[in-house]
Amino acid sequence: MILQFSKHLKTIEKAKPDLLVIAGDFVDERTTKAEMIKATQALQDVNTQYGVYYVFGNHDKALYRPGSRDFTGDDLVAELEKNGVIVLQDESILLDDRFYIVGRQDASEEFDFGRSRAAIADLINPLDHSKYIIVLDHQPRDYAAEAKAGADLVLSGHTHGGQMIPLKQLINWFSIGQNDRIYGLEQRDNTNFVVTSGISDWAIQFKTGTKSEFVIVDVKEQ
Repeated sequence: MILQFSKHLKTIEKAKPDLLVIAGDFVDERTTKAEMIKATQALQDVNTQYGVYYVFGNHDKALYRPGSRDFTGDDLVAELEKNGVIVLQDESILLDDRFYIVGRQDASEEFDFGRSRAAIADLINPLDHSKYIIVLDHQPRDYAAEAKAGADLVLSGHTHGGQMIPLKQLINWFSIGQNDRIYGLEQRDNTNFVVTSGISDWAIQFKTGTKSEFVIVDVKEQ
């Protein structure tokens, strides 16, 4: 799997992206420490102008199965940072004095584990709104607040595009997990939202009715 991941990174690099973002669930409860280290090392060689940025997903800390892994969320952060990845946990960073990357803690901190994460308004309000604001938020479930706060682009994953038939249809019908969108591009007010199905899977080793992907987002300066 690590070899395949490295091949994906090489394909992404051919598109000459200005930056690479990872919107959570880089690992899960089944990942070993050795696999995690190799995967983070693969990110070290990705050539971009502004670097690689990461936010936590709901599986990255293995909180649903405590003790199931031989490494912690802190170990993951340490390995990512060792390999040059910028980890954002309710933080923002200004790049090239032109655009912000805002990285949110995952919604599971609040909804599943009784912890807290910053409100998106508290993260965005202090920023210079004349600059472009990109938000990384693993779960696509806070669209109204993110649009109201003035985000320009919100990037999410989490849903796996529905993973397989008929889950996508059931999620759409019954709003399982309270996702605002399962897959694709949507605009609300002046905010563009993108949900990717991701390059991998979870639990079930295949997808049907959707696809594995990485997404190239082209932001054109006006």
